[in-house]
Amino acid sequence: MEAGCLNHLSSNIEKTDIILIKGHIILVSDARLSVSLSNVTSIIDGLKKLYIQKLKPLEVTYQFNDFVSPLLTNSDFDAKPMVMLLGQYSTGKTTFIKHLLRSSYPGAHIGPEPTTDRFVVVMNGPDERSIPGNTVAVQADMPYSGLTNFGTAFLSKFECSQMPHPLLEHITFVDTPGVLSGEKQRTQRSYDFTGVTSWFAAKCDLILLLFDPHKLDISDEFKRVISSLRGNDDKIRVVLNKADQVDTQQLMRVYGALMWSLGKVLNTPEVMRVYIGSFNDKPINSVKAGPIGTELFEKEQDDLLSDLKDIPKKACDRRINEFVKRARAAKIHAFIISHLKKEMPSMMGKAKAQQKLIDNLEDVFAKVQREHHLPAGDFPSVENFRERLGGYNLDNFQKLKPKMIQTVDDMLGYDIPDLLKNFRNPYD
Repeated sequence: MEAGCLNHLSSNIEKTDIILIKGHIILVSDARLSVSLSNVTSIIDGLKKLYIQKLKPLEVTYQFNDFVSPLLTNSDFDAKPMVMLLGQYSTGKTTFIKHLLRSSYPGAHIGPEPTTDRFVVVMNGPDERSIPGNTVAVQADMPYSGLTNFGTAFLSKFECSQMPHPLLEHITFVDTPGVLSGEKQRTQRSYDFTGVTSWFAAKCDLILLLFDPHKLDISDEFKRVISSLRGNDDKIRVVLNKADQVDTQQLMRVYGALMWSLGKVLNTPEVMRVYIGSFNDKPINSVKAGPIGTELFEKEQDDLLSDLKDIPKKACDRRINEFVKRARAAKIHAFIISHLKKEMPSMMGKAKAQQKLIDNLEDVFAKVQREHHLPAGDFPSVENFRERLGGYNLDNFQKLKPKMIQTVDDMLGYDIPDLLKNFRNPYD
């Protein structure tokens, strides 16, 4: 824990329990430790201090960083808003970024075959250069240190592309490898592709799913990718790209087929927002599109550009939203971990009891939900959680510490509303 945080809490030390977990000093106070607004310069600065003082201790105690998401750093709070592009190969992801920047970024390759074979973060920089993934992951001023958890196999397929550009001063783009289909998806990638997309999805402010009229089938790998976006549904937008390659009648049928396919995969009653257009540097094919289609594409492109322009204005609200979402997830995680610890026997039969708890994890989730009156939709995936638990000794988990839970509740109920009252969104 940072020295500044310890100094801030020193006045409450006589009312504080001190525990040491995995080398982290954790202080749990009886009193509600308010963040002094006189020392806070902005909403983001306030969130940083709230995280260090109130949420991080809970995450460390119950190993939230091992199960759900790595601990946050200052660079995670200070990072520019991110837009991630996902889609099958040759749906125009790299061309879309080139279209917005009106120039190609360093290391970009465009072609009909799967050309982008790596995750590329396109961001602002003093000069044009490409930085290898291993270097990016260890830079303290970049919010990508959490990607080290995916290993060297992934980092060798990750890079940062920097170039000076006015748009990149406000937004960072994440270009991704084309999602595989048919025979190609049977060849295993050397890293956890869906895990990486899920990690980026949690960090991103907008996720664009790109389709083109000739690639509407959603492959098994694409289904897994879309499933990994669970919990980030509000960020997803669908782009039907290269729409001027078909005439108006065909476009109506393509649009209907796309909505039907998405409805089966996304599993939501709401209709996803779909932008229709041809996002490249070439003029719209008016012969195919016709006068009605040309006007439609222009309006749709304007709508999408407006959505992208709004991202910096909404970035602060998004940070708050993600912070609150993380705090609630950390609380539920703490309840689950402490419940597993409580159910373990004190003496004999620990291995058998642990296996039984892991096998009946659905029942454990249901008990925790009933006991603490928690919404079922906020719980993590049972299968993913069961997979993670396999490498742990449940007896080593921490018991429930009500003071920590109360501290996070106070943060959500008092500190964040106070912060919002005292500071305006910098883009308002």
